[in-house]
Amino acid sequence: MAMFPPAIMNIIRRNATATLALALITALSGSVHAQDLKGNVGNVEEFRYSWRLRGGVRFLAGLMFPTNGVGNLRNTYSDKLHSELVITAPNGRQGGFYEYESDIDGTGKTLMTSHGYAWGKKSRNERTVFDYVKGQARIRKETPDEVENRVKKLPESDDFRDILTAIHFLRQNANTLNKPVQTNVYSDGKEYPVVFKPGTRKMFTIEGKPTAARAFEIVDAPGGKKWPGGVTVWLSTDERRMPVRIEIRQSVATLQLDLQKVESSPMTARFDASGIVAR
Repeated sequence: MAMFPPAIMNIIRRNATATLALALITALSGSVHAQDLKGNVGNVEEFRYSWRLRGGVRFLAGLMFPTNGVGNLRNTYSDKLHSELVITAPNGRQGGFYEYESDIDGTGKTLMTSHGYAWGKKSRNERTVFDYVKGQARIRKETPDEVENRVKKLPESDDFRDILTAIHFLRQNANTLNKPVQTNVYSDGKEYPVVFKPGTRKMFTIEGKPTAARAFEIVDAPGGKKWPGGVTVWLSTDERRMPVRIEIRQSVATLQLDLQKVESSPMTARFDASGIVAR
């Protein structure tokens, strides 16, 4: 769940657009789980997005990375939630892509995350398996040149979330979250203090229909390690609490992802006090 994958840090330093594109994946993987996922085998929730860059470095982006494209987030419900996010250039995977997968159990814990990319001549895949019994995160990284396996100790804090469960928390608690809440995000073997902040309301147009949404920010908290991220998630105010817009803020530009189409088959999902349920 790296905000900045180390295998391409040299590219990131040369091009701020790369930083934004990679940060997008962490922000967009706002997967949700059910309080009881059993009985929903085959249920799929799918969001389709467009993304673009805003800001002063847009004119430089085309030198190495695209400035816009499409994204697809799919949640499949069984005894656990399997979530997949793929973001590509306008011409599809051949123009570059980043893909992300995760498994979440019925209590909201992340069981596995995997992220990979191919941009130009660079590629990488990294998978992390969380073992809560042993208190370990087992990480496997693969590049064209090497395979690396390592084990990291999970933090002892009871208030522990990765970015997936952080976004889930916002979706599930959007109606009652009316003041800042501090928590921790775990990423690449490190724990970062962050704050969830409710924000303003705004109208969007989704599939030709007006849709009300409310902003929620995930920002760095004072003290501890500095989390290298700044994210605003706009959630619809209806029962679905759909992520209709994601904004990734950096010092030089903003990457914006806008929901274009919703496909939910065979279920229509909604949120209530107990989590996601099928109708």
